[in-house]
Amino acid sequence: MSDRRRNGLILLLVLGLLVASVVVLLQKPTRLGLDLQGGVELVYQGKPTPQQPRVDAAALDRALEIMRDRVDQLGVAEPEIQRSGRDQIVVGLPDVKNAGRAQDQVGKTAQLFFYDWEPNVLGENAKPDPTNQQVTGGTAAGRVGALPYFEAVQLAAKRPPAVERDNSTTDQFYLVDDARKRVLRGPEDAVADLTSEQAAPPGSKVVKVNQGTVLVRAEKPDAREKKKAAVAPNRYYVINDDPALRGTDIRNPEQNFDQGPGSSGEPIVTFDFTDRGRRTWQNVTRAIAQRGAASQVPGTDPQTAYQHFAIVLDGELISVPYIDFQQNPDGIDGSNGAEISGGFTIQSAQDLANLLTTGALPIKLDLISQSQVSASLGKQALNQGLLASAIGFLVVVFFLLLFYRVLGLIAGAALVIYAVYFYALIELIPITLTLPSIAGLVLTIGVAADANIVIFERVKEEIRAGRSIAAGIATGYKRGLSAIIDANVVTLMTAFILFILATAGVKGFAFTLGIGTIVSLFTAVLATQAALSTMGRSRLISRPSALGAGEQRFRWRFDFMGASKWFFSMSGLILLIGALAIGGKGLSFGIDFESGTRITTNLDRPATEAQVRSVLAAEGYADAKIQRLQDPQLGRNVVQIRTANLQPAKVQDVRAALNQRFGVGNNFSNDSIGPTFGQTVASSAVVAIIASLLVISAYIALRFEWKYAVPVLIALMHDLLITSGVYSLVGREVTTSTVAALLTILGYSLYDTIIVFDRVRENVPRMPRAAFSQIVNRSMSEVLTRSLATSFCTVLPVLALLLFGGETLKDFAFALIVGIASGTYSSVFIASPVLTHWKERESVYTRRRRRIEKEHGGKVPAYAAVGAEAQEERRREAEEAQARNARGRRVTTSDEPEEISPQEFDDLVRDLHGDGAKTDGEPPEEEEVDAAAEPPAEEEVEAEPGKPPPAAAPAGPSSSTPKPKRDKSKRSSSTAAKRRGKRHGRRR
Repeated sequence: MSDRRRNGLILLLVLGLLVASVVVLLQKPTRLGLDLQGGVELVYQGKPTPQQPRVDAAALDRALEIMRDRVDQLGVAEPEIQRSGRDQIVVGLPDVKNAGRAQDQVGKTAQLFFYDWEPNVLGENAKPDPTNQQVTGGTAAGRVGALPYFEAVQLAAKRPPAVERDNSTTDQFYLVDDARKRVLRGPEDAVADLTSEQAAPPGSKVVKVNQGTVLVRAEKPDAREKKKAAVAPNRYYVINDDPALRGTDIRNPEQNFDQGPGSSGEPIVTFDFTDRGRRTWQNVTRAIAQRGAASQVPGTDPQTAYQHFAIVLDGELISVPYIDFQQNPDGIDGSNGAEISGGFTIQSAQDLANLLTTGALPIKLDLISQSQVSASLGKQALNQGLLASAIGFLVVVFFLLLFYRVLGLIAGAALVIYAVYFYALIELIPITLTLPSIAGLVLTIGVAADANIVIFERVKEEIRAGRSIAAGIATGYKRGLSAIIDANVVTLMTAFILFILATAGVKGFAFTLGIGTIVSLFTAVLATQAALSTMGRSRLISRPSALGAGEQRFRWRFDFMGASKWFFSMSGLILLIGALAIGGKGLSFGIDFESGTRITTNLDRPATEAQVRSVLAAEGYADAKIQRLQDPQLGRNVVQIRTANLQPAKVQDVRAALNQRFGVGNNFSNDSIGPTFGQTVASSAVVAIIASLLVISAYIALRFEWKYAVPVLIALMHDLLITSGVYSLVGREVTTSTVAALLTILGYSLYDTIIVFDRVRENVPRMPRAAFSQIVNRSMSEVLTRSLATSFCTVLPVLALLLFGGETLKDFAFALIVGIASGTYSSVFIASPVLTHWKERESVYTRRRRRIEKEHGGKVPAYAAVGAEAQEERRREAEEAQARNARGRRVTTSDEPEEISPQEFDDLVRDLHGDGAKTDGEPPEEEEVDAAAEPPAEEEVEAEPGKPPPAAAPAGPSSSTPKPKRDKSKRSSSTAAKRRGKRHGRRR
């Protein structure tokens, strides 16, 4: 297939995909994440129960099914419920305003038990006292007689074990503070669980409650009393754990209303019994009725003798109804079912019926992380993210136009196509768009532009070396492709590791980064190459200046390797300052790692910081840090509350207290991370960083050689340490966004390193007589401009994130900017010098260095000298190649092999045999030369003593390895001899 036809097909494919993408964008909606549209995210950790002693995959899957049924009952559109890690479940509920109700509905274990009340309530000395109404509550059973939490735990601890087959729990452990009479933690199934997340405070102790005894929380206020008590009372009963019925004994629960003569019309929950449940219910209520009739004192109100049964759901009393022994002397027949009443609202009755319908969870679920974003805050974050993305895109396009002119125009068009493709994929897959996803999208704009910069710089280099514009375009794409593939493969590997190991929020960033990298390879390489090759003969790019490839006015001539000691010293100083900062100030870890809660809300009624603190102190969080925020979009009285002690399960209690005092409405957002989840995040981050380093090192070792991998590791550690030091110096908080940015830095830092190393690998066979330091100097002088350009182009969109993005986006952006700057520096001034110092210890380069020092009075010039004759030869060869291409109207470079002059051949022979001659009493050694390589593109000559070497000419078009015979075609030797004679006759 001809080049023209291939390019036409590629452009046709680009156009077809563009049309398809536009159709997708018009038809598919964009799925927004919770942080952009508002909603609640809950993260639960599975714990064993007596019925399910091990948290395995089957138990988690069953829990997921039950939770999905419960979410469906809530009426949430497009919920996300998925497993995470070994024993965690993540629930995302978009557009949910009542986080407390969602939390109660989704994560409740829903273990339902029925107890015969009076014989099982424990009084003084932890013994049943059924006739003492101060213990049982009498006619107010379930509310009167309950004890403060601390006293209830102390009472329960006095009772010996009472192990029965139908016990609902095993041994339970609590951490208490006797001095303050407070229960600090618990209940837990093991002592170690009390301190697994946080160390025990001084003065605290562990209290054990034996199996057979449980604590149940007193009834919540009913609908008529809620105005007086907004929060459920923190008082408990201690009961003997001998349930008469379980939730598995009922069926068909429904929300109904209390109807009939004399009924209240209040909401109730009705249900039927299973066959076993019906028989048990009849027997239990008969015993209760008979006990009530026997305890009645003649002449007194029969209601004072009514006995009760208790309905307990997940350790809380739902209702404690009585049995009327006058109406039901033989108990209640379960054939017609039963009902639960007790001050329900319609909503609470429906919720209870839903829980009983879906059934109990097979495992206990602990809430370890809870986040809520209000709709207004989500909308604000979305607008900020879109603005930052648009500005970043426009700035990159402007830079490309300014720096590369016509090439920049084509690259800008490719970026527009890339953006359409990428967004269409986001909607087609679909990818849930979150703030981290937007950060990944913006970063891939820079990555896509970087690919163009690498190729365009190579195109300019080839044209300046004497190739025609068409040939320069073809050769530039061919020779720049390897560096692009290497850099993008590393980025993809980093994104993959992030996606596998990171938390849910960072997965979105990793996924968009990976997808964007793949799409950019198509648009930045194939599409632009086809467009440029098609335009190769057009008048628009007929002059090199139109491509920004005019005469090069500035060349890098700095002795990079000679100044390496200064670079190492500078890095050492920076690292020392960073280490002192980390040692002195430490790193400020956010709640993602340290656990805690951050609340942002607007108060309906103005309040001072002291007034807000007094409400929090009453809830037990006097150490909370309170800050007023100026954010007109959220309201006029916005406050942010941070505390390390408020755990996810208690956030709604604080919200209720704030709402009662100041009013918060639905404009309430919070992030609450438990210690368990924080430890998971931290361990995942460490594993991800180590995995990234290992994978990247392995790839570099395979793609180059193993000695190239060690400088890469040193440079990466250098970047990570500098970034950490900067964070410590400025006191910025380290979050999961920071970790994602650091892992991205690992991949991006290699971009510049690979560009340099790729050119070093290319120049090694082209400079067979040069010292390795001269090869690296030459390579760096050739690619430094493109390294700076790629870094600057990537910084531009990231800077837009920092200036215009929200708080989460700024976390990404700050770490990325520091990492990109450090990565550019380490690629040029750390990785390359380390590689040079190591490679020059090899025998080949040691002999070369001794020879060069001998020829130049004990010194090695920074750059290998190039003779005028070799420069003239290269210029004439380039002109001949250009003429041949023009005659053949070729778009690609000619496949005709290049040849070398006799003097170049003699120099190669002298290198093979002369460098190995005996020096200072050493036996001669033979220097290895790649027999399959192509000849050098430049000739090195000895500089006159006392004079600096002539300026180096730019590298020639060839990038292959040298060999004495360059003619690899199948032409006859006589034809080759005639060509050599014709070509070099004048010189002979």
